[in-house]
Amino acid sequence: MTRNATYSALALRTRPVGESNREAFFLTAESGVIRATVFGGPKSKLRACVSPFHQGTLWVYHDTVKDFMKVTDFDVKQWRPGLRELYERSMAAAAVVDTVAASHAGGGNWAAALEHAGRTLDALDGADERMASRVFCHFLWNWIDLIGEKPSLRECSLCASRFDGAVLYEPVEGAFLCSSCGAGRHGITLGAGARKWLAAVENAPPATLNRWSLDAASLAQVRAATVALMAGLLGKKLESWSW
Repeated sequence: MTRNATYSALALRTRPVGESNREAFFLTAESGVIRATVFGGPKSKLRACVSPFHQGTLWVYHDTVKDFMKVTDFDVKQWRPGLRELYERSMAAAAVVDTVAASHAGGGNWAAALEHAGRTLDALDGADERMASRVFCHFLWNWIDLIGEKPSLRECSLCASRFDGAVLYEPVEGAFLCSSCGAGRHGITLGAGARKWLAAVENAPPATLNRWSLDAASLAQVRAATVALMAGLLGKKLESWSW
């Protein structure tokens, strides 16, 4: 039995299969992360279309007996050439798609996952070095929320007291703690500026992040905390996060 399917899709990554073909992984709004083979040599138009970060309408032929999927066409709507023009953009974009793949497209709300990943890559397409790191942190924070595991930034997870000032992210608890509950514990300190920035931008479109200021020290704290949170959820730290 065979069937043809159409998806709203984002190409995550590809890898060689045989002498001239590729295996491609896509985030789709309909089925989460799927894998399909792209046939054709280096001069193939389809192969050029199916490249990481490209997004559009995907057509796939599925042989359900052999459990084999083949890409038949990919109408790219977002090419995002700027992602390859700056090292920080490219590294941040790679970290985004690796996170998507490693977390199996989030918590099952695939349409929201595709929208969030796509808007993040759009924002990265024109970001400078420092903004690329902010966009990546914003992506991780909202991806954690999409999974349903985002800890509170407003009150201590142990004593429920309202935060005022710096807090501690404690990996064992997987939560932010007040100064009293965090005393004597090891973790990542999130200053008041870093905490307020995360709270302010958590529902903001990634393209608007330049509206909120963030100093270098606070950015480093935000990045350390969001990476640690995501690593705790995945049970590992991805190499692509260390750019």
